[in-house]
Amino acid sequence: MSEQNETVTLSLQQSAKLGVVHVAVTEDGSVVVAGEMRRLDDGETHWFERSGIEVHRQGDQWTFTKRLGARAA
Repeated sequence: MSEQNETVTLSLQQSAKLGVVHVAVTEDGSVVVAGEMRRLDDGETHWFERSGIEVHRQGDQWTFTKRLGARAA
């Protein structure tokens, strides 16, 4: 079974949508996914279970990934 992903990479003070879900990086580097906020350190990844979006921080870039299909274990 093939898994598809929808991905967007953001920097400070940017926002976008993954499907219908609003994602953003605030001025202080916190991320917001569908109203849930989380601060990530460099190299850290967090899974937002409610929206099914994973966020990974690499330096000054945050990559938001929505898995369209089963979540990998």
